[in-house]
Amino acid sequence: MLEGDAGVRTTSPALRRGLDILELFLDPGTEELRVPEIVERLDRPRASVHELVGTLVDRGYLSEHPRRPNAYVLGVRAFQLGSSYERGLDLVREGTRVAAGVVASCNETVQMTILDRTDVVFIAKVDSTAPVRLVSDVGRRLPAHCTAGGKALLSALDDELLTASYPADGRLPMLTPSSINSLDRLRTQLAEVRSRGWASEYCESNDDVFCVAAMSISVPSVRWSTEREELLSAEVVESAQEVSTALGHVAR
Repeated sequence: MLEGDAGVRTTSPALRRGLDILELFLDPGTEELRVPEIVERLDRPRASVHELVGTLVDRGYLSEHPRRPNAYVLGVRAFQLGSSYERGLDLVREGTRVAAGVVASCNETVQMTILDRTDVVFIAKVDSTAPVRLVSDVGRRLPAHCTAGGKALLSALDDELLTASYPADGRLPMLTPSSINSLDRLRTQLAEVRSRGWASEYCESNDDVFCVAAMSISVPSVRWSTEREELLSAEVVESAQEVSTALGHVAR
């Protein structure tokens, strides 16, 4: 976005349409797309989509699938942009370093997220070595209110901003039967997060996973217990403080 002469932010429709195509690849399980699928998902004219895809291929942001005709995957240029972003993000490096220490201590999968509007994006992960463990990917996006890490991040928002971020009717999408389904319920949980300094998730984004977070520790239900929660909640608070200190935060 840029500010025009009148101070009003303006955007380029053509660029927005191109970015809409690239952002389709952020959806879980979308490693490749054909033009008809893009046309259907974005409700754009086929000729326009062909032109945009051709431009993205020409610039290296998309490439033709090597084995599937007329299918496209993200190109090397997209990878280069992502790598450049990661190089400049100290949070990923410091978070991964601290997370590795947490995994060594508890042998559960540890993840770090950032908030993007009402979603969280996973930016770092260190896996458990246990045979039963959470399977997830860096770059994955989930509704923030369905995750412990997301609740920890949402707890930093004031109520005015929180209210403005969600639908006026206060209804929230559910990923499992245990997900929070209303803004009022979310407010109640966020107050608890602020009070105790860490967030929890009880099978709210995955039917078989419990989670505690300041930095997120995900635990399969077969290893979950109240005692485990108490131990790991102390671990996440300490690890989050370590990351903050490494990034220059000074506690008041």
